[in-house]
Amino acid sequence: MLARVAQLPLFLLLLGISSASMVVPAVIARVTRDYHDARAFFYAAVIGLLVTVLVGIAMSGRRHNTSALRQLVALAAGFVFLPLFFAVPFHEAVRTTSFENAYFEMVSALTTTGATLFDPARLSVPEHFWRAQVGWMGGLLMWVAASGILAPLALGGFEVTATGEPGQAVLPGLARSVVNDPAQRLWRSVRLLLPVYTGLTVALAIMLLVAGDPPLIAVSHAMSAMATSGISPIGNVAGAPSGMAGEIVLFCFLFFALSRLTFSTDTRNGRGLWYDPEFRLGVIIVVAVPVLLFLRHWWAAFDIGDERDLTAGLRALWGALFTGLSFLSTTGFVSADWATAQGWSGLSTPGIILMGLALLGGGVATTAGGVKLLRVFALYLNGKRELERLIHPHSVGRKGLAGGRIRREGAFIAWVSFMLFAITIAALTMLLGLFGVGLEPAIVLTIATLSNTGPLIATAGSEPVMVAAMGWDLKVILSLAMVLGRLELLAVIVMLTPDVWRN
Repeated sequence: MLARVAQLPLFLLLLGISSASMVVPAVIARVTRDYHDARAFFYAAVIGLLVTVLVGIAMSGRRHNTSALRQLVALAAGFVFLPLFFAVPFHEAVRTTSFENAYFEMVSALTTTGATLFDPARLSVPEHFWRAQVGWMGGLLMWVAASGILAPLALGGFEVTATGEPGQAVLPGLARSVVNDPAQRLWRSVRLLLPVYTGLTVALAIMLLVAGDPPLIAVSHAMSAMATSGISPIGNVAGAPSGMAGEIVLFCFLFFALSRLTFSTDTRNGRGLWYDPEFRLGVIIVVAVPVLLFLRHWWAAFDIGDERDLTAGLRALWGALFTGLSFLSTTGFVSADWATAQGWSGLSTPGIILMGLALLGGGVATTAGGVKLLRVFALYLNGKRELERLIHPHSVGRKGLAGGRIRREGAFIAWVSFMLFAITIAALTMLLGLFGVGLEPAIVLTIATLSNTGPLIATAGSEPVMVAAMGWDLKVILSLAMVLGRLELLAVIVMLTPDVWRN
């Protein structure tokens, strides 16, 4: 039975899973006696499941999911069209918003961006939970798609170390380690990653409950941290009842967004997590940025005569440490001590630092967005090697097939990815400017959407950007930008190749 279900089109499977997931907020609404929300989510779930079953029966005579490229197209279609279905019960439940606002909210959640148009007090408990749940499902989708779809196609950062070219259907180096059938490979990824993802989320939620958070806040923050969506029913973690204890727990779990090896061993080299270049680079950035900010804070403290306040300094250091890791993982949670750090030092809003961290992003095959740490590491190795050749022109590079691949082909494709990302930033900024958006808000919106770090919209600029007041056309553009940031332009280019449409 499961084998026959696995052969159905990927988009149809995503629609069926999405429909079934609406039962959860319907049950929560029933428990909280919010009968209107319960009917909205339950009716949408019934209709979605009915459509899925009927279409599945009609298409059961043919075999689908036979091409990894077609799966990539289905994944892109899911990010664009599934939010239309997600928005139906959300729009009906809220009742005081337009459908384009509901669609923007669902695209933001599914792409783990976390940008919101609603004040937390405006939404009910089931509506808050639905936003967090959609973000959590989007994070799981990226975990599964990374290993089941993007890795065989050498996309999403895998192109830096893969022996095949981007868009190649089957990589020679992976032929022995994964199932060649795309459908079986995808289900294998689901069986391996779903228990890990769910278990980590449950463990984090329990820890936050013990730390003092109410159930809704604990579960929402747990799902948002694992998905790096930054969605919170209270706006941010700064107002959570768990306080610093909750931030410490979240801080530990945010490291899962720095490297795939923190939760998976399918690519482990046997030398341990610390030898993974992504994890080491992420740790260095997480430590270096707060230390530099702390030194800046300490220097400013001498100017204002507050250098003896060691407690304020330590709280400033913690605020910078937590917020730095949060934005590097593209989560966007802001520590309660982040404001303390700025007030203690007299430093204005360091939006450029937060945007830079979000642009770097987390690890390959994680829920984090951004450029990805592995590409940064590849460019670092290439630059280091070029400097060595300037000093010793006849020197021989470090031995090893993987190291040579990263320094040469890997660095080249990483540079191409950087250039595509930069061109996309410039083009989207100009497009927003044509629609009347100012330069600073346009840059903030561009980086926030393309890096899938929605909280930047409220924290990076001198003033929060009011997306809710924008027209429907701008919201559609930002929605497509979030999808583009989640998939990356290189994957879109691969989808436009003739091989996809020839078969």
